[in-house]
Amino acid sequence: MKRTMTNQVFSPSRRVLLAGLGGAALASGLRLPAFAQGKVLAQTGAALSLRARPATATVGTGLPKSQIWALETGATGPLRLSKGDLAVTLSNELPAPIVLNWLGIDGAQAASPLTGQAPIPPGGRAAFTVPLRQSGTCLVNAQLLGEASGQPTAARALIVEDNPPVTVDRDEVLLIEEWRVKPDGSAIVPGSNPDGTTAAWTVNGQPSLDITAKVNERLRLRFINGCARSPIGLRIENHDVRVMAIDGALAEPFAARDGQLVLAPGSRIDVFIDATRAPGTISQIILHDGSAPRTIARLITSNDAPVRAAPLPPADALPSGNLPARLNLQGALRSDLSLDPKMQWVTPASFAAATPPAYAVKRGRTVVMAINNPTTAPVVFRLHGHHFRLLDRLDDGWKPFWLDTLMMDKGQTQRIAFMAEYTGRWLMEATALNWAAPKLVRSYTVE
Repeated sequence: MKRTMTNQVFSPSRRVLLAGLGGAALASGLRLPAFAQGKVLAQTGAALSLRARPATATVGTGLPKSQIWALETGATGPLRLSKGDLAVTLSNELPAPIVLNWLGIDGAQAASPLTGQAPIPPGGRAAFTVPLRQSGTCLVNAQLLGEASGQPTAARALIVEDNPPVTVDRDEVLLIEEWRVKPDGSAIVPGSNPDGTTAAWTVNGQPSLDITAKVNERLRLRFINGCARSPIGLRIENHDVRVMAIDGALAEPFAARDGQLVLAPGSRIDVFIDATRAPGTISQIILHDGSAPRTIARLITSNDAPVRAAPLPPADALPSGNLPARLNLQGALRSDLSLDPKMQWVTPASFAAATPPAYAVKRGRTVVMAINNPTTAPVVFRLHGHHFRLLDRLDDGWKPFWLDTLMMDKGQTQRIAFMAEYTGRWLMEATALNWAAPKLVRSYTVE
């Protein structure tokens, strides 16, 4: 009965999800905590070998196994790496070209999809270096080519570890993915017609997940929306949820109102939770896509002895990394960007070196972009190469977090700002929140 009642209360509409993805819902819960020091376990690695291969997966309870494509490394779970240059090799053992999208990693020109790394043909192999300059929660996927591929591809979480480490007892990744499955178990790719399919959700490749914690244990939960088209709302029952990072970059810590989070497709949110419930308590982690709630995970307080006599004090903000403390808005290059598909947006398959960039900017200068969505559907916008600040309405300040992905409701205009720190040509993505909608791209240049 308790679970049913909670699901009835947690029923965000699609419009509420969109409002949250514009930053309003996140900022409205802002509470600055006292400061404290932290730690987390790390695993080093300077080389990563990826194989894009056919695989099978159980993507829904009661559904037949689905044929998918996977990015295999020889080990399951998130890729945990230290800061520094990462030597990557990618072998394409699929019957279609593949290009990787690295979400949350700034300034990786050699790995930048389409502008730095061309699609790898079947049987092909590529080697390149990805500089991991900033710790945080990142995502590697192969969704960019969409319907040009034959099967949907499972994503991989990539964690760049904090150094010095942050004080938590457990560090858990929850990679949430949506699949559209036909009655025979075949999964379809984003960008294709979803008629006759069932939406199924997985967390870490499984239909559900249990996380067991001891009393007063501090958990870092890294939520990743690996869905191709769907925003999601999450609610963690019966716990205080403190947001620490968004899109792999620090945020001024704040309490998530009623334990609720909103993630755009591709977004990541790191939270700290102290397990203060009584032993044996089960708290649901509920997902809502704007149409129906479902429990995707459970946080279970064990009967083991408490980790400590009392909960830890509120955590300090995470390290700032390489992101600038201030942005010079007065001297910024100002650019208007329309998300109208007719305004020089092209499909990834049509993108070419001759495709003109939306603008060019000198390195070291701040860019302010006024992004407008004149279409009749909400659109998710993604900036490659740099994280950005979401500006206040009068351009007199910004929200206390960094983003690389932003939801734009129909008819909405948002302003963002970033420092053009990394030279090269970088993609911008725009995708309507509709499974059948194509992914569209443009670019900008830092000289």
